[in-house]
Amino acid sequence: MADEKAATDIPESLTEIGSSSKRYAGFAAGILSGVTKLIVGHPFDTIKVRLQTASTSQFKGPLDCLLKTVRNEGPFALYKGATPPLVGWMAMDSVMLGSLHNYRMLIKDHVFPDRERLPVIGHSLAGLGAGCTVSFVAAPIEQVKARLQIQYDAATRRYTGPINCAVSLVRESGLRGLYRGLLATMIFRSSFFFLWGSYDVLTRTMRERTALSEAAINFWAGGLSAQLFWTLAYPADVIKQTIMIDDVRNPRFKSWLDAARTIYVERGTRGFFRGFVPTAIRALPTNASALVVYEAVIRTIG
Repeated sequence: MADEKAATDIPESLTEIGSSSKRYAGFAAGILSGVTKLIVGHPFDTIKVRLQTASTSQFKGPLDCLLKTVRNEGPFALYKGATPPLVGWMAMDSVMLGSLHNYRMLIKDHVFPDRERLPVIGHSLAGLGAGCTVSFVAAPIEQVKARLQIQYDAATRRYTGPINCAVSLVRESGLRGLYRGLLATMIFRSSFFFLWGSYDVLTRTMRERTALSEAAINFWAGGLSAQLFWTLAYPADVIKQTIMIDDVRNPRFKSWLDAARTIYVERGTRGFFRGFVPTAIRALPTNASALVVYEAVIRTIG
């Protein structure tokens, strides 16, 4: 992506999709971005998932969860379930960026054909479409990740690894087992509407009113838009995680609304924000760092 091109305009790496060098650049950028996000953010995600799904008496808070996890299972326990998102990141990133690009083009051509550039609402709608589209890839990956993350000890260990988990889910209830929580994933990722809309606003504002470098703009715009996304989408994420770790053979929840009602009855309004602190801490550095790496690789290789 050229330095002078706004990050939320259609990037060169996507418009020149026919170029093999651009395809390789996107592949390398996606891999490195995914690794960065995993290294920085996965320990926070493990704490988040455990707080979201454990009984209220198991952990006093995020710090207590962190200390008990490391003390009882060792530091590498923070990376339980890391393989599925690492392996699946290239596919998820490819679907996300590819669909985002195509939705932008469709919206620009058919909704705002007379505009010189796509307005904020156009970026937001493209984000909404991309979020729903990538859910079909994300749902099984996140399902396996969540189930591995809540294996605390030998008593709760049901799967030997991600492949065993995926095979077991399919054996128990077919592909429906892997895709349990797809609707919940789509509801959660529909908040990409706010992520990409705010990213566009922040990028434009920083370019016009600051002297920040391209990397700094990518960092702060990406990090702050991610903070907004998680603040708005977090309750939906709690519901999604709760559904995903449900017993596939004898499910406790009949629907998304049933899971939401159960969380409210058992934990109250606070239940929808359990584990939010590690998520809020993680959001800015994780997403900002990943975006900086992605953009840098695109500019260097592409």
